Amino acid sequence: MTEINQALPLYQVVANAILKQIEDGSYAPGSRLPSESELCKLHNAGRNTIRHALSELSQKGVLTTLQGVGTFVEDTRFAKTTEFLYGFSQEMALRGQSITSKILDAKIISADPFLARRLGIQLGAEVVYLNRLRIMGGEPTAIERAYLPHELCENILDHDFRTESLYEVLAEQYNMQPDHAEQEIEAELATDQVAKLLDLTPPTVVLVFHRETRNRSGRVIEYVDSEFRADRFRFYTNLKASAMAQPFVFQRLPVDSRRE
Repeated sequence: MTEINQALPLYQVVANAILKQIEDGSYAPGSRLPSESELCKLHNAGRNTIRHALSELSQKGVLTTLQGVGTFVEDTRFAKTTEFLYGFSQEMALRGQSITSKILDAKIISADPFLARRLGIQLGAEVVYLNRLRIMGGEPTAIERAYLPHELCENILDHDFRTESLYEVLAEQYNMQPDHAEQEIEAELATDQVAKLLDLTPPTVVLVFHRETRNRSGRVIEYVDSEFRADRFRFYTNLKASAMAQPFVFQRLPVDSRRE
């Protein structure tokens, strides 16, 4: 039963209660809500109140109603491709989304064994470290930690990466055009620090990316670790049938994606 908040109209109380159930996973994206009569019983409210609450959530894009079928939870996660190599702000701009960044850290560091191996540079060589909180629609959505060989992009930290695209700066100012990348995606429980930055309540799962980006000659120009909010993004790719005549057995091999 819905708890009554005297400061809010009843339809808003009901709408908030349904929204909370959507956010905590009780009503998953694509699922159908109980009927109006069932919602009346669940929230101890009249049919007009329930309809007002559902209308409120529909206007916000949270629900959609199909006449004669029912009311369904919309998938509000943003679709992001894994098929093409874009910078985050580049891809979101192509999709009409405005992205800003909060700079969490930006400095020159020395390559430890992990970064030296990832970037193909000498141990102790200078590395550009750029750590950004990515914000979309005023909401924190991802954390990106980029590492670049400093010898390839000296003075790059003079740019304002709160609004500028890293990939655009690399291409336009340093003639470093990203050509291809190897990327690993996994689901992990967010650390307390990551959960706080992304405004999440632990325990919660985030989508973790590890990516090596290379130029046309094959040199690594960037290594990135990222955490994305799993409740705000879904990732997709297009797959084609293999032209190989013989069946191919895939084997999962260990991926060196963690610091030692």
